[in-house]
Amino acid sequence: MSDKEVILTIEGLKKLESELEELKSVRRREVAQRIKQAIEFGDISENSEYEDAKNEQAFNEGRILTLEKMLRNAKIIDDENLGTEVVSIGSTVLLRDMEFDEEFKCTIVGSAEADPAEDKISNESPVGKAILGKSKGETVEVTVPAGILKYQIVDIIK
Repeated sequence: MSDKEVILTIEGLKKLESELEELKSVRRREVAQRIKQAIEFGDISENSEYEDAKNEQAFNEGRILTLEKMLRNAKIIDDENLGTEVVSIGSTVLLRDMEFDEEFKCTIVGSAEADPAEDKISNESPVGKAILGKSKGETVEVTVPAGILKYQIVDIIK
């Protein structure tokens, strides 16, 4: 079975590379130091500091492996070459909620860098799927657990 392709913008790639570097260079040393200190306390069989440090080490190493795999399977979307004719991954889109007549912006990104707090929605999300490939002026219907939402694509920004 092949590994799943991870779609990233250049910004997302840099963010993951930075996190990986931090985990490898800084966090590994910090955790190793915590383990060393916990061992110095004596009997490790009943040492909660040692247990916590080992758990943190396992989590850190797991995250490193995950990030390395994501970066190996990364497909980079160059947003410099994006058009504004149709919505694609990397596009920033101005949408109008037809029910409430409110507008909002969102950027379509791969699932690895989706962050609703930063208005970055995944291409695999219901809204992301619905607007991909659509043009300015089109209205889309999105089925969500609460019902059907209608959005009009007001503008596609690079």
